[in-house]
Amino acid sequence: MSVGSVGDEVRTDQAPQQSLGTAAARNLATTTKSAPQMQEITSRWLLRMMPWVQVQGGTYRVNRRLSYSVGDGRVTFVQTGQNVQVIPAELGELPALRGYEDEGALAELASRCTQREYAAGEIIAAVDSANDRVHLLAHGRIEQVGEGPYGDEAVLGVLADGAYLGESALVSADAVWGWTARAATACTVLELTRADVLNLADRAPSLAAHLEAVAALPDQRTNTYGEAAIDLSAGHIGEAVIPHTYVDYDLAPREYELSVAQTVLKVHSRVADLYNQPMNQTEQQLRLTVEALRERQEHELINNKQFGLLANCDYGQRLQPHDGAPSPDDMDELLSRRRGSKLFLAHPRAIAAFGRELNKRGLVPETIEVNGNRIPTWRGVPIFPCNKIPVSDARTTSIICMRTGEADQGVIGLHQTGLPDEIEPSLSVRFMGIDEQAIISYLVTAYYSAAILVPDALGVLENVEVSRWR
Repeated sequence: MSVGSVGDEVRTDQAPQQSLGTAAARNLATTTKSAPQMQEITSRWLLRMMPWVQVQGGTYRVNRRLSYSVGDGRVTFVQTGQNVQVIPAELGELPALRGYEDEGALAELASRCTQREYAAGEIIAAVDSANDRVHLLAHGRIEQVGEGPYGDEAVLGVLADGAYLGESALVSADAVWGWTARAATACTVLELTRADVLNLADRAPSLAAHLEAVAALPDQRTNTYGEAAIDLSAGHIGEAVIPHTYVDYDLAPREYELSVAQTVLKVHSRVADLYNQPMNQTEQQLRLTVEALRERQEHELINNKQFGLLANCDYGQRLQPHDGAPSPDDMDELLSRRRGSKLFLAHPRAIAAFGRELNKRGLVPETIEVNGNRIPTWRGVPIFPCNKIPVSDARTTSIICMRTGEADQGVIGLHQTGLPDEIEPSLSVRFMGIDEQAIISYLVTAYYSAAILVPDALGVLENVEVSRWR
Protein backbone atom coordinates (compact mmCIF):
# COMPACT_ATOMS: atom_id res chain seq x y z
CA MET A 1 0.00 0.00 0.00
CA SER A 2 1.15 3.53 -0.71
CA VAL A 3 0.08 6.83 0.80
CA GLY A 4 0.69 10.16 -0.92
CA SER A 5 -0.69 13.28 -2.55
CA VAL A 6 -0.94 14.33 -6.13
CA GLY A 7 2.50 14.67 -7.66
CA ASP A 8 4.23 13.54 -4.46
CA GLU A 9 3.97 9.85 -3.78
CA VAL A 10 5.50 8.53 -0.56
CA ARG A 11 6.13 4.81 -0.40
CA THR A 12 5.85 3.00 2.94
CA ASP A 13 6.36 -0.54 1.79
CA GLN A 14 10.00 -1.75 1.77
CA ALA A 15 11.62 -5.02 0.82
CA PRO A 16 12.32 -7.28 3.83
CA GLN A 17 15.94 -7.28 5.09
CA GLN A 18 17.82 -10.31 3.84
CA SER A 19 21.20 -9.99 5.68
CA LEU A 20 22.87 -8.53 8.75
CA GLY A 21 23.22 -4.74 8.59
CA THR A 22 26.60 -3.01 8.75
CA ALA A 23 25.69 -1.04 11.90
CA ALA A 24 25.02 -4.25 13.83
CA ALA A 25 27.99 -6.03 12.27
CA ARG A 26 30.40 -3.34 13.56
CA ASN A 27 29.59 -4.45 17.11
CA LEU A 28 31.51 -7.67 16.44
CA ALA A 29 34.22 -6.24 14.20
CA THR A 30 37.72 -5.19 15.20
CA THR A 31 38.42 -1.54 14.38
CA THR A 32 41.78 -0.59 12.92
CA LYS A 33 42.98 2.58 14.63
CA SER A 34 45.74 5.06 13.94
CA ALA A 35 48.05 6.43 16.58
CA PRO A 36 46.96 9.87 17.84
CA GLN A 37 47.80 12.50 15.22
CA MET A 38 49.08 16.04 15.88
CA GLN A 39 49.08 18.91 13.40
CA GLU A 40 51.62 20.94 15.40
CA ILE A 41 54.48 18.56 14.50
CA THR A 42 56.88 20.10 11.95
CA SER A 43 60.15 19.00 10.39
CA ARG A 44 62.17 20.92 13.04
CA TRP A 45 65.19 21.32 10.78
CA LEU A 46 66.96 23.62 13.22
CA LEU A 47 67.02 20.95 15.94
CA ARG A 48 68.13 18.34 13.42
CA MET A 49 70.93 20.35 11.81
CA MET A 50 72.28 22.18 14.87
CA PRO A 51 75.42 20.59 16.32
CA TRP A 52 74.78 19.97 20.02
CA VAL A 53 77.48 20.50 22.62
CA GLN A 54 77.45 18.81 26.02
CA VAL A 55 77.32 21.42 28.82
CA GLN A 56 78.45 20.33 32.27
CA GLY A 57 77.16 22.36 35.19
CA GLY A 58 74.39 23.93 33.11
CA THR A 59 76.50 26.89 31.90
CA TYR A 60 78.58 27.51 28.76
CA ARG A 61 81.09 30.37 28.73
CA VAL A 62 82.12 31.92 25.40
CA ASN A 63 85.67 33.25 25.78
CA ARG A 64 86.65 35.76 23.12
CA ARG A 65 89.55 38.00 22.26
CA LEU A 66 89.24 41.43 23.85
CA SER A 67 87.16 43.80 21.74
CA TYR A 68 86.95 47.58 21.94
CA SER A 69 83.81 47.93 19.88
CA VAL A 70 81.30 50.19 21.56
CA GLY A 71 77.54 50.44 21.20
CA ASP A 72 76.08 49.39 17.89
CA GLY A 73 72.55 48.39 18.86
CA ARG A 74 69.04 49.38 17.81
CA VAL A 75 67.00 52.30 19.10
CA THR A 76 63.39 51.81 20.21
CA PHE A 77 60.63 54.40 19.92
CA VAL A 78 57.11 55.00 21.21
CA GLN A 79 54.41 56.44 18.99
CA THR A 80 51.41 58.55 19.97
CA GLY A 81 49.34 59.31 16.91
CA GLN A 82 51.70 60.99 14.45
CA ASN A 83 54.23 61.90 17.14
CA VAL A 84 57.24 59.68 17.72
CA GLN A 85 59.54 59.81 20.73
CA VAL A 86 62.69 57.89 21.50
CA ILE A 87 62.80 55.98 24.80
CA PRO A 88 65.48 57.80 26.84
CA ALA A 89 67.31 54.66 27.94
CA GLU A 90 67.51 53.56 24.30
CA LEU A 91 69.88 56.46 23.56
CA GLY A 92 72.44 54.30 25.34
CA GLU A 93 72.54 52.20 22.15
CA LEU A 94 74.41 55.03 20.40
CA PRO A 95 78.19 54.44 20.47
CA ALA A 96 78.86 57.81 22.12
CA LEU A 97 76.37 57.12 24.92
CA ARG A 98 76.91 53.40 25.49
CA GLY A 99 77.28 52.74 29.21
CA TYR A 100 76.03 56.20 30.23
CA GLU A 101 73.35 55.70 32.89
CA ASP A 102 72.26 59.16 34.06
CA GLU A 103 68.52 58.82 33.47
CA GLY A 104 67.86 62.53 33.89
CA ALA A 105 70.41 63.53 31.26
CA LEU A 106 69.18 60.87 28.83
CA ALA A 107 65.58 62.03 29.32
CA GLU A 108 66.59 65.61 28.49
CA LEU A 109 68.46 64.48 25.39
CA ALA A 110 65.40 62.48 24.29
CA SER A 111 63.20 65.56 24.72
CA ARG A 112 65.55 67.54 22.47
CA CYS A 113 65.16 65.15 19.53
CA THR A 114 63.31 66.82 16.66
CA GLN A 115 60.97 64.82 14.47
CA ARG A 116 61.39 65.14 10.69
CA GLU A 117 59.48 63.57 7.82
CA TYR A 118 61.24 62.74 4.55
CA ALA A 119 59.57 61.74 1.29
CA ALA A 120 60.86 58.88 -0.85
CA GLY A 121 63.90 60.03 -2.83
CA GLU A 122 64.65 63.00 -0.58
CA ILE A 123 68.26 63.55 0.51
CA ILE A 124 68.72 63.42 4.28
CA ALA A 125 72.46 64.12 4.28
CA ALA A 126 74.89 64.66 1.39
CA VAL A 127 78.35 63.14 1.04
CA ASP A 128 81.27 65.34 2.21
CA SER A 129 78.92 67.73 3.99
CA ALA A 130 79.50 68.64 7.65
CA ASN A 131 77.92 66.18 10.06
CA ASP A 132 76.49 68.02 13.06
CA ARG A 133 73.68 65.71 14.15
CA VAL A 134 72.73 62.07 14.65
CA HIS A 135 69.64 60.75 12.86
CA LEU A 136 67.44 58.10 14.53
CA LEU A 137 65.32 56.21 12.02
CA ALA A 138 61.92 55.52 13.59
CA HIS A 139 60.23 54.20 10.45
CA GLY A 140 61.12 53.64 6.81
CA ARG A 141 64.17 52.68 4.78
CA ILE A 142 67.25 54.79 4.05
CA GLU A 143 69.78 53.99 1.33
CA GLN A 144 73.48 54.62 1.86
CA VAL A 145 74.57 55.95 -1.53
CA GLY A 146 78.19 56.30 -2.60
CA GLU A 147 80.30 56.52 -5.72
CA GLY A 148 81.07 53.34 -7.64
CA PRO A 149 84.53 52.44 -8.98
CA TYR A 150 83.76 54.11 -12.33
CA GLY A 151 82.06 57.21 -11.00
CA ASP A 152 78.53 55.81 -11.12
CA GLU A 153 76.12 55.74 -8.22
CA ALA A 154 76.25 52.70 -5.94
CA VAL A 155 73.98 51.70 -3.04
CA LEU A 156 76.35 50.74 -0.24
CA GLY A 157 73.69 49.56 2.19
CA VAL A 158 70.15 49.94 3.45
CA LEU A 159 69.04 51.02 6.94
CA ALA A 160 65.62 50.31 8.43
CA ASP A 161 63.52 50.91 11.57
CA GLY A 162 65.60 51.37 14.72
CA ALA A 163 68.85 52.23 12.93
CA TYR A 164 70.86 55.40 13.43
CA LEU A 165 73.30 57.33 11.27
CA GLY A 166 75.72 60.21 11.79
CA GLU A 167 76.68 59.07 15.30
CA SER A 168 80.24 60.39 14.92
CA ALA A 169 78.86 63.94 15.22
CA LEU A 170 78.48 63.46 18.98
CA VAL A 171 82.22 62.99 19.58
CA SER A 172 83.90 64.89 16.73
CA ALA A 173 83.49 68.51 15.66
CA ASP A 174 85.11 67.72 12.30
CA ALA A 175 82.87 64.83 11.32
CA VAL A 176 81.74 64.74 7.68
CA TRP A 177 79.42 62.43 5.81
CA GLY A 178 81.26 59.69 3.92
CA TRP A 179 78.18 58.80 1.89
CA THR A 180 74.79 60.24 0.96
CA ALA A 181 71.74 59.26 3.01
CA ARG A 182 68.66 59.07 0.78
CA ALA A 183 65.14 58.07 1.78
CA ALA A 184 64.14 54.92 -0.12
CA THR A 185 60.60 55.16 1.28
CA ALA A 186 58.73 57.75 3.32
CA CYS A 187 60.76 58.06 6.52
CA THR A 188 60.18 59.35 10.03
CA VAL A 189 63.47 60.50 11.57
CA LEU A 190 64.38 61.99 14.95
CA GLU A 191 67.40 64.33 14.91
CA LEU A 192 69.66 65.14 17.85
CA THR A 193 72.23 67.87 17.18
CA ARG A 194 75.78 68.03 18.49
CA ALA A 195 75.02 71.53 19.82
CA ASP A 196 72.21 70.17 22.02
CA VAL A 197 74.46 67.45 23.41
CA LEU A 198 77.32 69.86 24.17
CA ASN A 199 74.91 72.34 25.73
CA LEU A 200 73.73 69.66 28.15
CA ALA A 201 77.31 68.46 28.75
CA ASP A 202 78.20 71.98 30.01
CA ARG A 203 75.65 71.49 32.79
CA ALA A 204 76.18 67.75 33.34
CA PRO A 205 79.84 66.96 34.19
CA SER A 206 79.15 63.22 34.05
CA LEU A 207 78.07 63.49 30.41
CA ALA A 208 81.10 65.62 29.52
CA ALA A 209 83.45 63.09 31.12
CA HIS A 210 81.73 60.21 29.36
CA LEU A 211 82.01 61.85 25.93
CA GLU A 212 85.72 62.54 26.49
CA ALA A 213 86.32 58.91 27.39
CA VAL A 214 84.47 57.66 24.30
CA ALA A 215 86.38 60.07 22.06
CA ALA A 216 89.61 58.37 23.19
CA LEU A 217 88.46 54.87 22.20
CA PRO A 218 89.41 55.15 18.48
CA ASP A 219 93.04 55.54 19.62
CA GLN A 220 92.99 51.91 20.74
CA ARG A 221 94.89 49.68 18.33
CA THR A 222 92.39 47.25 16.87
CA ASN A 223 91.86 45.07 13.83
CA THR A 224 88.95 45.50 11.42
CA TYR A 225 86.71 43.54 13.80
CA GLY A 226 87.36 45.84 16.77
CA GLU A 227 89.56 43.27 18.53
CA ALA A 228 92.75 44.21 20.36
CA ALA A 229 95.59 44.13 17.83
CA ILE A 230 98.30 41.45 17.77
CA ASP A 231 101.65 42.96 16.69
CA LEU A 232 103.30 41.00 13.89
CA SER A 233 106.17 41.52 11.48
CA ALA A 234 106.25 40.09 7.95
CA GLY A 235 108.45 40.53 4.92
CA HIS A 236 111.39 41.99 6.84
CA ILE A 237 114.99 41.52 5.74
CA GLY A 238 118.08 41.25 7.88
CA GLU A 239 118.15 41.73 11.62
CA ALA A 240 114.94 43.68 12.06
CA VAL A 241 113.54 43.99 15.56
CA ILE A 242 110.63 41.57 15.83
CA PRO A 243 107.69 43.05 17.76
CA HIS A 244 106.58 41.59 21.07
CA THR A 245 102.92 40.87 21.60
CA TYR A 246 100.27 38.94 23.51
CA VAL A 247 96.62 38.10 22.95
CA ASP A 248 94.31 39.92 25.32
CA TYR A 249 91.05 38.27 26.40
CA ASP A 250 87.65 39.66 27.21
CA LEU A 251 87.51 40.06 30.99
CA ALA A 252 83.74 39.57 31.15
CA PRO A 253 82.89 36.77 28.69
CA ARG A 254 79.26 35.94 28.11
CA GLU A 255 77.82 32.87 29.79
CA TYR A 256 74.83 30.92 28.50
CA GLU A 257 72.78 29.06 31.07
CA LEU A 258 70.63 26.18 29.91
CA SER A 259 67.02 27.16 29.57
CA VAL A 260 64.20 24.82 30.51
CA ALA A 261 60.81 23.85 29.15
CA GLN A 262 58.59 21.76 31.44
CA THR A 263 55.11 20.40 31.85
CA VAL A 264 53.35 17.92 34.12
CA LEU A 265 51.61 15.11 32.27
CA LYS A 266 48.67 13.59 34.15
CA VAL A 267 47.08 10.23 33.40
CA HIS A 268 44.28 8.65 35.44
CA SER A 269 45.30 5.26 36.82
CA ARG A 270 42.10 3.69 35.51
CA VAL A 271 43.00 4.79 31.98
CA ALA A 272 46.57 3.57 32.38
CA ASP A 273 45.39 0.21 33.76
CA LEU A 274 42.41 -0.67 31.57
CA TYR A 275 42.67 1.09 28.22
CA ASN A 276 46.07 0.03 26.92
CA GLN A 277 45.17 -2.23 24.00
CA PRO A 278 46.18 -2.06 21.26
CA MET A 279 48.09 1.12 22.20
CA ASN A 280 49.56 2.11 25.53
CA GLN A 281 47.73 5.24 26.66
CA THR A 282 50.61 6.55 28.76
CA GLU A 283 53.10 6.12 25.92
CA GLN A 284 50.86 7.94 23.45
CA GLN A 285 50.21 10.79 25.88
CA LEU A 286 53.93 11.07 26.49
CA ARG A 287 54.80 10.92 22.77
CA LEU A 288 52.58 13.88 21.92
CA THR A 289 53.79 15.83 24.96
CA VAL A 290 57.41 15.36 23.91
CA GLU A 291 56.58 16.50 20.38
CA ALA A 292 54.99 19.69 21.74
CA LEU A 293 58.00 20.25 24.00
CA ARG A 294 60.42 19.92 21.08
CA GLU A 295 58.33 22.33 19.02
CA ARG A 296 58.53 24.84 21.85
CA GLN A 297 62.27 24.24 22.11
CA GLU A 298 62.82 25.19 18.46
CA HIS A 299 60.58 28.24 18.89
CA GLU A 300 62.70 29.40 21.83
CA LEU A 301 65.96 28.86 19.96
CA ILE A 302 64.67 31.25 17.30
CA ASN A 303 62.73 33.82 19.32
CA ASN A 304 63.92 33.85 22.94
CA LYS A 305 65.15 37.33 23.96
CA GLN A 306 68.05 35.95 25.98
CA PHE A 307 69.59 33.38 23.64
CA GLY A 308 67.38 33.20 20.53
CA LEU A 309 69.04 33.60 17.15
CA LEU A 310 66.94 36.56 15.98
CA ALA A 311 67.46 38.62 19.12
CA ASN A 312 71.16 37.84 19.52
CA CYS A 313 72.39 38.39 15.97
CA ASP A 314 75.08 41.08 15.95
CA TYR A 315 73.73 44.32 14.50
CA GLY A 316 76.65 44.47 12.09
CA GLN A 317 75.37 41.20 10.62
CA ARG A 318 71.79 42.40 10.07
CA LEU A 319 70.97 43.32 6.50
CA GLN A 320 68.00 44.92 4.78
CA PRO A 321 66.69 43.82 1.37
CA HIS A 322 67.37 46.40 -1.33
CA ASP A 323 63.88 46.16 -2.80
CA GLY A 324 61.78 44.55 -0.06
CA ALA A 325 61.42 41.09 -1.58
CA PRO A 326 64.28 38.60 -0.99
CA SER A 327 66.33 38.74 -4.18
CA PRO A 328 69.35 36.65 -5.22
CA ASP A 329 71.46 39.78 -4.64
CA ASP A 330 70.29 39.99 -1.03
CA MET A 331 71.04 36.31 -0.45
CA ASP A 332 74.51 36.78 -1.95
CA GLU A 333 75.13 39.72 0.37
CA LEU A 334 74.03 37.61 3.32
CA LEU A 335 76.43 34.84 2.31
CA SER A 336 79.31 37.25 1.78
CA ARG A 337 79.30 38.35 5.43
CA ARG A 338 80.72 35.04 6.70
CA ARG A 339 82.90 32.15 5.72
CA GLY A 340 81.67 28.60 5.53
CA SER A 341 77.92 29.23 5.74
CA LYS A 342 76.24 25.88 6.39
CA LEU A 343 72.55 26.65 6.10
CA PHE A 344 69.75 29.16 5.60
CA LEU A 345 66.60 29.13 7.74
CA ALA A 346 63.48 30.80 6.36
CA HIS A 347 59.74 30.76 6.84
CA PRO A 348 58.07 28.74 4.04
CA ARG A 349 56.45 31.95 2.79
CA ALA A 350 59.88 33.59 2.55
CA ILE A 351 61.15 30.61 0.55
CA ALA A 352 58.17 31.02 -1.79
CA ALA A 353 58.91 34.75 -2.13
CA PHE A 354 62.53 33.99 -2.97
CA GLY A 355 61.36 31.45 -5.51
CA ARG A 356 59.22 34.12 -7.21
CA GLU A 357 62.25 36.39 -7.47
CA LEU A 358 64.23 33.55 -9.04
CA ASN A 359 61.42 32.92 -11.51
CA LYS A 360 61.52 36.59 -12.60
CA ARG A 361 65.19 36.17 -13.50
CA GLY A 362 64.76 32.77 -15.09
CA LEU A 363 66.85 31.06 -12.43
CA VAL A 364 66.26 27.55 -11.12
CA PRO A 365 67.85 26.72 -7.74
CA GLU A 366 69.64 23.45 -7.29
CA THR A 367 68.41 20.95 -4.71
CA ILE A 368 70.23 18.51 -2.49
CA GLU A 369 69.04 15.48 -0.56
CA VAL A 370 69.11 15.78 3.23
CA ASN A 371 67.83 12.84 5.26
CA GLY A 372 65.69 11.69 2.35
CA ASN A 373 64.22 15.15 1.65
CA ARG A 374 64.88 17.36 -1.37
CA ILE A 375 65.97 20.77 -0.08
CA PRO A 376 66.44 23.86 -2.30
CA THR A 377 69.83 25.55 -2.16
CA TRP A 378 71.41 28.88 -3.03
CA ARG A 379 75.09 28.85 -3.97
CA GLY A 380 75.20 25.31 -2.64
CA VAL A 381 73.88 26.28 0.82
CA PRO A 382 70.59 24.53 1.73
CA ILE A 383 67.53 26.64 2.55
CA PHE A 384 65.61 24.86 5.31
CA PRO A 385 61.99 25.80 6.12
CA CYS A 386 61.23 26.94 9.67
CA ASN A 387 57.75 28.16 10.56
CA LYS A 388 59.01 29.42 13.96
CA ILE A 389 60.47 32.52 12.28
CA PRO A 390 57.67 35.06 12.74
CA VAL A 391 55.81 36.83 9.94
CA SER A 392 54.64 40.29 11.03
CA ASP A 393 51.26 41.87 10.39
CA ALA A 394 52.96 43.87 7.63
CA ARG A 395 53.81 40.56 5.91
CA THR A 396 57.53 40.82 6.57
CA THR A 397 59.84 38.20 8.01
CA SER A 398 63.54 37.34 8.34
CA ILE A 399 65.94 34.91 6.69
CA ILE A 400 68.74 33.46 8.82
CA CYS A 401 72.12 32.35 7.52
CA MET A 402 74.68 30.73 9.81
CA ARG A 403 77.88 28.82 10.15
CA THR A 404 77.58 25.98 12.65
CA GLY A 405 79.93 23.96 14.80
CA GLU A 406 82.27 24.57 17.72
CA ALA A 407 85.40 23.86 15.64
CA ASP A 408 84.37 26.48 13.04
CA GLN A 409 83.49 29.15 15.63
CA GLY A 410 79.89 28.95 14.55
CA VAL A 411 76.47 28.61 16.14
CA ILE A 412 76.00 25.66 18.48
CA GLY A 413 73.17 24.14 20.47
CA LEU A 414 73.69 23.54 24.17
CA HIS A 415 72.29 20.66 26.18
CA GLN A 416 73.20 18.28 28.97
CA THR A 417 72.78 14.55 28.57
CA GLY A 418 72.80 11.90 31.26
CA LEU A 419 69.84 13.30 33.20
CA PRO A 420 67.92 11.06 35.60
CA ASP A 421 65.06 9.26 33.79
CA GLU A 422 66.28 10.61 30.42
CA ILE A 423 64.33 9.29 27.40
CA GLU A 424 65.96 11.53 24.77
CA PRO A 425 69.15 13.63 24.89
CA SER A 426 68.59 16.34 27.54
CA LEU A 427 64.91 15.40 27.95
CA SER A 428 63.67 13.49 30.98
CA VAL A 429 60.36 12.08 32.22
CA ARG A 430 60.21 11.69 36.01
CA PHE A 431 57.48 9.93 37.93
CA MET A 432 55.93 12.32 40.48
CA GLY A 433 53.55 9.92 42.21
CA ILE A 434 49.82 9.22 42.42
CA ASP A 435 47.52 11.64 44.21
CA GLU A 436 44.38 10.90 46.29
CA GLN A 437 42.27 11.08 43.12
CA ALA A 438 44.25 8.23 41.54
CA ILE A 439 45.88 10.52 38.97
CA ILE A 440 49.44 9.62 37.96
CA SER A 441 51.77 12.59 37.33
CA TYR A 442 54.96 12.74 35.25
CA LEU A 443 57.31 15.74 35.07
CA VAL A 444 58.51 16.20 31.48
CA THR A 445 61.60 18.44 31.20
CA ALA A 446 63.85 19.59 28.36
CA TYR A 447 67.05 21.62 28.85
CA TYR A 448 68.58 23.58 25.97
CA SER A 449 70.13 26.83 24.79
CA ALA A 450 72.17 28.17 21.86
CA ALA A 451 75.45 30.10 21.65
CA ILE A 452 76.92 32.27 18.90
CA LEU A 453 80.67 31.83 19.30
CA VAL A 454 81.75 34.83 17.17
CA PRO A 455 79.51 37.59 15.77
CA ASP A 456 79.95 36.73 12.09
CA ALA A 457 78.72 33.16 12.62
CA LEU A 458 75.12 34.36 12.25
CA GLY A 459 73.50 36.81 9.85
CA VAL A 460 69.89 37.87 9.36
CA LEU A 461 68.17 39.43 6.35
CA GLU A 462 65.42 41.45 8.02
CA ASN A 463 62.14 42.99 6.85
CA VAL A 464 61.75 40.61 3.92
CA GLU A 465 58.44 41.12 2.12
CA VAL A 466 56.56 37.89 1.49
CA SER A 467 53.36 39.20 -0.12
CA ARG A 468 54.73 40.89 -3.25
CA TRP A 469 53.53 39.21 -6.44
CA ARG A 470 54.90 41.55 -9.12
